[in-house]
Amino acid sequence: MGKNIPKTTSPHLAPDRRKQPDFFIADIFDASIKDDMASMEHPLFALRAGDKRVRVYERTGVTVTIKPGYDGCATIHDKDLWIYCISQLVEAKNRGREISPTVHFTMYDFLRTTNRRTDGDSYERAASMLGRLKGTVIETDIRTAGQRDRRGFGLIDSWRVIERDSDERMIAVEVDLPHWLFRSVSAMQVLTLSPDYFRLRKPLDRRVYELARKHCGHQPTWKVGISTLHEKSGSTDKRFKFRAAMKLLAEADALPDYRMIFDTEADTLTFRQRENKAVRKGATA
Repeated sequence: MGKNIPKTTSPHLAPDRRKQPDFFIADIFDASIKDDMASMEHPLFALRAGDKRVRVYERTGVTVTIKPGYDGCATIHDKDLWIYCISQLVEAKNRGREISPTVHFTMYDFLRTTNRRTDGDSYERAASMLGRLKGTVIETDIRTAGQRDRRGFGLIDSWRVIERDSDERMIAVEVDLPHWLFRSVSAMQVLTLSPDYFRLRKPLDRRVYELARKHCGHQPTWKVGISTLHEKSGSTDKRFKFRAAMKLLAEADALPDYRMIFDTEADTLTFRQRENKAVRKGATA
């Protein structure tokens, strides 16, 4: 299999819209996208749009209950807002600036950074995304920065539009992140993601990538049984369908940073760091 992720059209990878030059957007990320380690470990985000089921996940002494809002649970594509805000906070912290749970940004910057289109429909979908993030409630005892939260909270505490354009599209937005997530970022309990993360089309591919990133950490490989990976992913598919999806993803070799080696006899997957990629470091990488 090739060492490099293909840049052509793929059922797994969307075109890289960020390659188009734009002199009106500040490229503050420099391919340094951050995610918090707690949410990478636990399936807080739905893999299906419109999911209105209450989901309960229990593993290694942690119980997570996800309750949907009126428009359903926030999806892993909605998590892009979290990743975007975390990346801004880490960037500011690395530059010695004061940070707070309140993050200000332009919606155009968010859309471009996360490899989205910038048409009117994309602005409307972003507004719906904010609603799902606010409406989804998590009840958990996740430990972050040495503290354990035993309470319910939204995936964002609040949001507001600071400025609109003549078409009533959101220009500038303010988001208040939950305090446990801010504590995690302040303690630099974050990991750097591949710049191609936002190109992954399928929700399950994104979830599998972040699990590989979390569990490989600074080591070159991670071996996991299909049953364990199925549970950790939060997938609601039957195990045989999940297994088939993992085989297809491994054969496509489209996962950023990692090759997937499927062992049919042992029913395991091994994630191996790509030879031409240095192991991504943590918060300050």
